[in-house]
Amino acid sequence: MNGFYGRILKIDLSRKSFAVDPVDDHVLQTYLGGKGLASHLLFTLNPPHVDATTPENCLIFATGPVGGSPVWGSSRYGVFTKSPLTGIYLESYSGGKVPEAIDATGFDAVVISGQLTEPGVLSIHPDEVLFHDAADLWGQETFATEDAALERFGISGDAYKKPGAVVIGPASENGVQFGILANDYWRCAGRGGAGTVMGSKRLKAIVFQGDRKRKLFDAEAVSRMTKEMGKSAKDNPAAQAYRSMGTTMMVDLLNSAGAFPTRYWSQGICDHRDQINADALHRRCSVKPHACLKCFMACGRMTTLKQGRHAGLTLEGPEYETIYAFGGLCMIDSIEEIVFLNDICDRLGMDTITAGNLCGLAIEAGRRGRIDMRIDYGDTDAIAGLLHAIARREGIGHVLACGIRHAAAAWGLEDVAVHVNGMEPPGYDPRVLKGMGLSYATSDRGACHLRATFYKPELSGMIAPDQIQGKAEMFTDFEDRLTLFDCLILCRFYRDQYGWDALEKIVRATTGLEMGKKALQRVAGSVSTLVRRFNLREGLAPKDDDRLPPRLHQPLETGQVITEEELDRMLQDYYRLRGWQETGLPAD
Repeated sequence: MNGFYGRILKIDLSRKSFAVDPVDDHVLQTYLGGKGLASHLLFTLNPPHVDATTPENCLIFATGPVGGSPVWGSSRYGVFTKSPLTGIYLESYSGGKVPEAIDATGFDAVVISGQLTEPGVLSIHPDEVLFHDAADLWGQETFATEDAALERFGISGDAYKKPGAVVIGPASENGVQFGILANDYWRCAGRGGAGTVMGSKRLKAIVFQGDRKRKLFDAEAVSRMTKEMGKSAKDNPAAQAYRSMGTTMMVDLLNSAGAFPTRYWSQGICDHRDQINADALHRRCSVKPHACLKCFMACGRMTTLKQGRHAGLTLEGPEYETIYAFGGLCMIDSIEEIVFLNDICDRLGMDTITAGNLCGLAIEAGRRGRIDMRIDYGDTDAIAGLLHAIARREGIGHVLACGIRHAAAAWGLEDVAVHVNGMEPPGYDPRVLKGMGLSYATSDRGACHLRATFYKPELSGMIAPDQIQGKAEMFTDFEDRLTLFDCLILCRFYRDQYGWDALEKIVRATTGLEMGKKALQRVAGSVSTLVRRFNLREGLAPKDDDRLPPRLHQPLETGQVITEEELDRMLQDYYRLRGWQETGLPAD
C-alpha cells in the first residue's frame, strides 16, 4: 500500500533474534500509521496487566506515512509502550535528524520485547539487526553515549544514509520512572518513562541506518504542496514568532493570562517573569534559532550562556515547559540557572516537567516538615543536588524516583500533589484555561497538553477560557485532528498550517486513500477508543481517574477556579461526542 513499507520488525532481546512481519492493509486503512498502528500493536502484543519494566512490555518505535517525505514538519518519530510512571498507555514523540534515519530502515514499526543479559546496543538496518555488547557504555551520560554509539556502530560509506542513535542516560538505567529517550543530543521523547522501559531491557542505545524510502501515491502532489507552503512560510505569523522567540514566548503570554503555574501550583502569576522570559533569554544569552529537518519554524533555541558561573554552557533550549517547571514551580529567578538545571536533566536523561514538579513537591514537603532536607524555593544548588540524587536513587531522591504518587503517599501530601494518573501537568493552569482541565482529565497518558494543544484556542480567543458550554465540541475537534497528526506523524506546531482540508490532501497524496473530514475523524475516533480500551484493560477507572487533583479545584489568588461540576459537564459532553457511555466506557 502506498505510503507504507508494509513491514513490522519484531526484536526479541532475550533470544537475540528478530523477524519481519507484513502489515495487513485493513489495519493500515483503519488506523493509518504512527500512533494508530503502534497502538494496535501494543494492544495486541502486550500481555494484559504486565508490569512496565518486565521483559514482556513492548517498546515500539514508529514513523508515519509522511516519514522520509518532503512534507514540512515530518521529521518525527513516536515511541509507544506501557508507562512505568502511570501504569497506563504511553506515547511520546521526538524530532531532529534521527527520525529520518529511523524511517530509512524501511519499517512502519519496530517492536522490541525481552531483555538482554548484559547491557547492549542494537544496530537496525533494512534486512538485519545486530546485537552488540556495550557494558562499558552503561553509566555514561546521554551525550557521550550518543557519540560513542554512532562512532562504534554506525556504518560509514555509501551503503546507507547517515546513522541516527536513540539513547538513554543513568536515570533510565537506575529505574527512575520518568527516564527519557534522547537523540540529536537535545531532542527527547520525554514524558512518561519510555527511557526507563528501554533501560529495564538493558538496552543503552539503538542505532538506526538504512537506504529505504516510502513509495508515495502522488509524489508530485506532495512536492507541489511542500513548495507552496515553503513560499508562504516567510509571511506566516506563527512561523515568524517561533523563529524569533521559540516556545519561550509562552512565559509572558501565560503570565498575562494569570495561568503560569507558580510556587508549586499556588499562584498563576510569577513576579520574576522578566528574569526568565523570552526577552531575558535572548538578551542575556547567545541564542540562534534551530530547526529539525524539513521545518521552517525553527522553534529550537541554540543557547550559550555568556555570563555568570555557568558561562560557556551550551544546549538547545530551554523550552517553555522547562522554564515553567523550574522557574515557576520552583521559583528559580535566573534564566541562566534554569539552563543549568535543564542541562543536568538532559545529561542524566530525565523529563524536565516531571523533575521540576517533583522538586516543587519536595520543597513543599520540606516547608511542612514532612522531610528532613534543606531545600527551598529559589535554591538552585539544592535542586541540582536533588536531581542528581533522583538519578542515583539516593535518600529523598529514591522516593521521588518512584514518581509523584509514591512520594505523595510517603509524605502524606496526597491533597497537595498535582497530577492526573501519576503524570504532572504542563505549564497551563486549568483554573484559568478550563479546557485544559478537560485535556488533563481525559488524556491517554495522564495530564498532558499535547494531545489537543487546547491552550491554543483558549489563549488566542477562539473560545473563552472560562466557557463550559460547547467546549468539549471544540476540544474533540482539536484532539481528532492532532490524533491524525500523530498517525502521520507530524509536528504539533504545524497545527495552524494543516487544517482538515490539508490533512485530506496529505493523506491522499501519500497513501492514495480518499478520506474526507468525516472519514478522517472516524480514524481518529477509532484510535482514541482503542487506546481507551487499552487503559481500561490496565486498570483505568473513569469515575476515579478522569479527574483533576484536589489542589486544582482550590481557587488561585485571583479567585479563579475550575469546579468539579464544571469538569463533569465537560466530561459528559466529551463522552457523548466520543460515542462512549456516560460512565466513560466505550459502547459495546
